[in-house]
Amino acid sequence: MTDSDVRCVTVEREISHPPEKIWRALTTRHLIEEWLMKNDFGLDLGHRFQLRGDWGHVDCEILDVDPGRSLSYTWNHAHDDPAYRLDSKVIFTLEPTAAGTLLRMEQVGFRPDQKQAFGGAKGGWKIHLENLEKVVATLD
Repeated sequence: MTDSDVRCVTVEREISHPPEKIWRALTTRHLIEEWLMKNDFGLDLGHRFQLRGDWGHVDCEILDVDPGRSLSYTWNHAHDDPAYRLDSKVIFTLEPTAAGTLLRMEQVGFRPDQKQAFGGAKGGWKIHLENLEKVVATLD
């Protein structure tokens, strides 16, 4: 498989709050649980953590941290069936705007044969980021 075969889900959302608030929601365990999933998140480079749902879990590892600006981690879902195994990377970038912050989420690493996972991520991330915005709105 070449890089041109890899598919990416990208969701951008303008949020009317400063990057600092969004960063808190992206990097604080109890807040992550409110908008995404249960977790044992840690912000240290190389920290391994899991995101857990009723359907199972995703194994993650912190790859890059630029406080208040960007965060990336692996997003790997092991499965007995190779068609459902997912080895990907999630990247969040925050850019200050006049109205607040432009949040961009990219999930890179979908193979062409992973249409169901790709479609699920496209819809799922939109909902998760809507939930993140609701969480951010409750922060002081």
